[in-house]
Amino acid sequence: MADNSSAAPAGISPPGLSRRRLIASATTLFILPVIPRLAHAAGTILAVRTWPADEYTRVTLELDTELKAEHFTLEHPDRLVVDINGLTMSQTINNLISKVKPNDPYIASVRVAQNRPDVIRLVFDLKQAIAPQVFTLKPIGEYKYRLVLDLYPKVAQDPLLAIMNGADNDPLAEVLENLAQNAPDSAPIPSVQGQKLPPVATKKPDLDPLPPPAANGPPGINRPILIALDPGHGGEDPGAIGRNGTREKDIVLSIARRLKKLIDSQPNMRAYLTRDNDYFVPLQVRVQKARRVKADLFISIHADAWIKPSARGSSVFALSQHGATSAAARWMAKRENEADLIGGINLGSHNKQVAQVLLDLSTAAQINDAMRVGGRVLSEIGKINSLHKASVERAGFAVLKAPDIPSILVETAFISNPEEERLLRSPAHQDRIASAMLSGINGYFAQGPALARKS
Repeated sequence: MADNSSAAPAGISPPGLSRRRLIASATTLFILPVIPRLAHAAGTILAVRTWPADEYTRVTLELDTELKAEHFTLEHPDRLVVDINGLTMSQTINNLISKVKPNDPYIASVRVAQNRPDVIRLVFDLKQAIAPQVFTLKPIGEYKYRLVLDLYPKVAQDPLLAIMNGADNDPLAEVLENLAQNAPDSAPIPSVQGQKLPPVATKKPDLDPLPPPAANGPPGINRPILIALDPGHGGEDPGAIGRNGTREKDIVLSIARRLKKLIDSQPNMRAYLTRDNDYFVPLQVRVQKARRVKADLFISIHADAWIKPSARGSSVFALSQHGATSAAARWMAKRENEADLIGGINLGSHNKQVAQVLLDLSTAAQINDAMRVGGRVLSEIGKINSLHKASVERAGFAVLKAPDIPSILVETAFISNPEEERLLRSPAHQDRIASAMLSGINGYFAQGPALARKS
């Protein structure tokens, strides 16, 4: 990318000058005494990763020690500048340049240089204005220290608009637009510091107004049944990993996409994915997205693991407010609730109203409906796979805590079981799982349940 050196902002050197400074720095380091140099030993970058997505792009630098970073943004053109203390140039940090793909929604290119001795400067040339979040994570699981750069758009994306944009030729497009106008103000799309909430969705001028949805009761002629599908894990968080390297995050996204296609083919029914690609979504944001689109049902999809490879079978969980129904259920909930620690969340950056969702107690009506739909789904899955438990279990899964949406978590199989891992990798078996889940969903709504959610 060409750079106008005569108009270079303060603090950013033109490429030629950067090279000259780098050579000068290298010469200076060469003549420094050995002892002072050892006192400022540089950290080592172990890996660099990028996770581009429409909602935000994440850049992760994994290091052998915790380092400090400072950042600022520049305009005309838009850039993000990050200075990392305690680093010197290496091939690994240079690899970041090739990690940026042309289709990244936010990053056009990245430049890396030794800004000062022991300070690496990253300059991200941006495609649009961003609200950056830069934070560090302590070692957990397979990861060492991580420096995380999250590039959010200045205006948050609205999941309702995502549904509407995909419904231009859909006979239900008008009712989806009407749904957007009547979305509750109490459940906005999550935002981070420096990010603005999206504008209130408005109707297109060429569409005739529709009557608002009924005040209470199940979805009917005025709007479609809307189901939020939540593929677990994603991005930095791979979820469970099978013996042959199968990653939970990949399997459950594939199953969710297949189920969405089946749901969208149903009359008066549509699905929404809380993540539609390989990126990390915090637990409370998954809940908030479902509330924003006024979902009638929330289904979190997973593929479990256990310490012994002999464990097998499918399970369905609903929320428990008073402890888990078994020790295994408690262990599974604890493991799933640690997804934010592994995926990496910047605590304190998210809207307080969003965080409050996980503190709210779900209503008894929500849990009762969850038990009913969970029983239906479990029964149908039992026709194509063995069951780990013959009844719906309950535990304190954070992702099931929407107070106004019946919510279940489906463990499709044990990815730690070699035979079930093989089945989970099979597109045909993924189709069978999706079809079984759809049958359970249809059976639930055929009962005409009194939904916990207020329309």
